[in-house]
Amino acid sequence: MSNLIPEVTLNDGLKLPVVGLGTYTMRGSAGVNAIVNAIDIGYRLIDSAYNYENEGTVGEAVRRSSVPREQLLITSKLPGRYHTYDKAVVAIQESLYRANLDYYDLYLIHWPNPKQDQYVEAWQALVDAQKWGLVRSIGVSNFLPEHIERLVKETGVKPSVNQIELHPFFNQAEQRQWHAENGIITESWSPLAKANDIMNNEVIQQIADRHQKSIPQVVLRWHYQLGAVSIPKSASAYRQLENISIFDFALDETEMTMISGLTRADGRMRNQDPAVYEEF
Repeated sequence: MSNLIPEVTLNDGLKLPVVGLGTYTMRGSAGVNAIVNAIDIGYRLIDSAYNYENEGTVGEAVRRSSVPREQLLITSKLPGRYHTYDKAVVAIQESLYRANLDYYDLYLIHWPNPKQDQYVEAWQALVDAQKWGLVRSIGVSNFLPEHIERLVKETGVKPSVNQIELHPFFNQAEQRQWHAENGIITESWSPLAKANDIMNNEVIQQIADRHQKSIPQVVLRWHYQLGAVSIPKSASAYRQLENISIFDFALDETEMTMISGLTRADGRMRNQDPAVYEEF
């Protein structure tokens, strides 16, 4: 299955599968088993974060899986409380120790935390970690264009990825366009939004019935056709397989417009506006 998942090439040359596995709340032996199953059925991109407190779980799954480490792409993220340069360097090292990995394939700053205004320091730490071989590719999460422009202006290094909240109820059209114009890949967190909202949506259900697919498959196909990398989270073996079985059909322009038209100005699930939200 893994060779059937298309890839995108980042601005630094690293290739990412267009669908990966989100692991938020996956911990302990149950989390290890769920991630191992995902890898065994074809997932190669695994998303974690320092603040998920499951880097060890992800690392154990990597060791237990039947797939060689070099074929996997493991992501983690720097928390807001470690944005000063020295703390960021130590946190990246600690992330690796927790997972018992020699390197991360992708490491992101989790949130810009603009009030504390130290994200440029944090970015410089990621730039250096990449030079030292601790990380293959570096990016950001939840950054607005003005935050990224400042990173580039002050360090000369552009992020490869920006992982943002993106789903049919918050389609981020302007941010996605800015990413495309600046050679940054959009990665979607919570791509399926809230399950109840998505699963009961009549517009998406009609499209799903037309294609004889599930609602999650239609939504993940929408992400793919938008050009975004999605990281749906599921511990269910059935759902995991369903979520990567989206490459045997296509949405037409009208269907894409219908789904995108579900967006709302207040569509954020938790009102986490990167312009003001602080994560530690």
